[in-house]
Amino acid sequence: MESTFGPPGMWDGLAGFLRGLNNDIGQRPEAALVISAHWEAKRPAVYAAEHPSLLFDYYGFPEHTYQLTYPAHGSPEIAARVRKLLESSGIDADEEHERGLDHGVFIPFMLIYPEADVPIVQLSLQRDLDPAFHLAMGRALAPLRDEGVLIVGSGLSYHNLRELTSTAPKNLAEATAFDEWLEKAAEQPDAKTRNRQLIDWEQAPGARTCHPRSDHLVPLFVAAGAADGDIGRRNYHDTMLGKPVSAFRFG
Repeated sequence: MESTFGPPGMWDGLAGFLRGLNNDIGQRPEAALVISAHWEAKRPAVYAAEHPSLLFDYYGFPEHTYQLTYPAHGSPEIAARVRKLLESSGIDADEEHERGLDHGVFIPFMLIYPEADVPIVQLSLQRDLDPAFHLAMGRALAPLRDEGVLIVGSGLSYHNLRELTSTAPKNLAEATAFDEWLEKAAEQPDAKTRNRQLIDWEQAPGARTCHPRSDHLVPLFVAAGAADGDIGRRNYHDTMLGKPVSAFRFG
């Protein structure tokens, strides 16, 4: 799919990474649970539709980008399991049936599983974006990993659209410093230390320059929480308009 934002080739590296994820994972999941930066609710909500629609939650793009299709099935059973696990850990969760999968889900999954043959359930962020809460949410969901469910945090490790095109040395330096900090934190071999560092992410160099609002970072916290003792590793690294971006895998 041709990029509609940025110069030619800007998204090629990320697209190649997403297309290769199935091989990188090495095992076909029973389903995917996706925590997208583009859905926030007062408290966590699970999209439990059996036949999920698509939510075109972007504006000003060419007409063809609003005609995309991705006919993946949902899984009400796994959605119910997600709610049960959260509630067993003292986290109240709602169920949603009408919203649709947002572009933080269907765009990457069109590349990861182009045949739309892996059921998808989406889980919202909680609107306060509290790091400790979202790590706890991930810990509650960890049993899903042994049940064949792939847990995916969908966001961006750099998300300051106002400064994305800036070539100011200070902005570039802060973006690089934050990316290096995030790599060290995610790959920290001790899970408790890793989680403490992620909770205190605002103290990292360049943190608020890279994330004026943390909605695109918090999905990583859910994935890290679900990792239990598994060590993270960076499995994607590139630059976009000079800004470093990274992705991480746990387990």
